[in-house]
Amino acid sequence: MGNDGPLLTPLGEDIWIVDGPTIDFYRIPFPTRMTVIRLANGDLFLHSPIAYTEALAEELKRLGTIRHLVSPNWIHYAYIADWQRHCADTIAWASPGVRERAQSRKVEINFDRDLEDGPATDWSGEIDQLIVRGSKAHTEVVFFHQKSHTLVLTDLIENMHGKDLPLWIRPFAWVAGILAPNGKMPLDIWMSFSGNRDKLRDALTRMLDWQPNIVVLAHGDILRENAPQRLREGFRRLRPCGHSH
Repeated sequence: MGNDGPLLTPLGEDIWIVDGPTIDFYRIPFPTRMTVIRLANGDLFLHSPIAYTEALAEELKRLGTIRHLVSPNWIHYAYIADWQRHCADTIAWASPGVRERAQSRKVEINFDRDLEDGPATDWSGEIDQLIVRGSKAHTEVVFFHQKSHTLVLTDLIENMHGKDLPLWIRPFAWVAGILAPNGKMPLDIWMSFSGNRDKLRDALTRMLDWQPNIVVLAHGDILRENAPQRLREGFRRLRPCGHSH
């Protein structure tokens, strides 16, 4: 692929990320990132698909068959319809609340199936998954690729560089706790779990039990060094169940 398009960056065996264009979200520039996992049968699992391009699609087809288009939460869905239109025999997966969000925004997406607490049979034994349920403000499905020990998050932790943000937003980003290298769960999402901290603690415990070596984030630097500790810090030092440190 040329320098003008996104590039696939391998994270481990059968897993890649693709950094896409920056989007404007409520006047804030957000980088976009898709995670691609190749299943044992050659099908590709596209987590939070970025903007479709023919060049990217061709690059992916050299890896396997574009099959699973996954919306991990109610915000990350916008490009799924484009991938559906261009790629035959895909399956679009809906996270909790995303159907209503798309309908309210008049975005036409034909979701085929719904993500649940346990892994779908399509990727059982290869990718674990868990729904992290907050208030109506935020619920997110997280995934763990067993082969590479990679945890894939979306908006639960953000780790963005201040230099990439407009001057006026940097103080707010600092208050929100999302600036690299010590990015955390955005303050608004953290507050949305104020009545569900026990559920959040259970979810964090499950993620740590998976023993990730890498934590992929949709926005900002990936957590590569000492991933379990960075995960705890990213969850604002919430103490997981049964973990003393």
